[in-house]
Amino acid sequence: MTGPVYRTILLFDIEQYGSRDDVEQAFLRRVLYEVVDATLLAADIDETARLRADRGDSVMELIDTKVSVPTLVKTLLTETPARLHSKNRLIANSAQMRLRIVLSSGYVAVDDLDGWVGSDLNHAVRLLDSAPLRDALKQRDGDSVLCVSDGIYAGVVRHGPLGVRPDDFHRITVDTKEGPTVAWLHGVPGAADSSDGSPKDSAGSPAAPATPATAQYSETRIKGDHYGNSGGTHHGDQTFDFGGSEGGRHR
Repeated sequence: MTGPVYRTILLFDIEQYGSRDDVEQAFLRRVLYEVVDATLLAADIDETARLRADRGDSVMELIDTKVSVPTLVKTLLTETPARLHSKNRLIANSAQMRLRIVLSSGYVAVDDLDGWVGSDLNHAVRLLDSAPLRDALKQRDGDSVLCVSDGIYAGVVRHGPLGVRPDDFHRITVDTKEGPTVAWLHGVPGAADSSDGSPKDSAGSPAAPATPATAQYSETRIKGDHYGNSGGTHHGDQTFDFGGSEGGRHR
């Protein structure tokens, strides 16, 4: 096993993939690859700065820390939805694709079987499969929903880089055996992806906050196992030869 290295972790998962037949699944996988590749190209990330793992209905990318995370966040909020819409508008409703997306960071090692190992990666996968993220996608008319780890939010999103609005993200909390894990969902929370119990006015909107707006957030809690911490601060340059796979991809 190689030693763990710090990487940006990007995950995509297709909604309701298992309910499709083999022909539809094969088609969706091709579209997923096209959308992911176009997204990363738009973020100026070439194949030498990324490593891919294919999980059938999902794609996992480990991205070099030299790549601009603010640019990647902006691209996920703009280029990815645009690419999905462009694909979906040309195909039948039954074959259209919707995506859950998670952006995180942390230490990941590659074992002797080319498997990826690390609690930070496990944490990102848990966010990808979380009920708040699934519910958010079900409630929205768009084709994708983005969740970022607390580390990505604190280090990048909350500072409002060009093209990214911190107020467009709301906080969720995943309860684990070892304590709560915080993440941030993009988009206005709905009934199913927010359980903060905030009072609503007659129009169904949240009532005016009693404390300053900067202290407000919407919060969702679900139960699950502990999957480690995400985020962190990277010091110094690190290089890592994942080795062996053409184009930096694993199947």
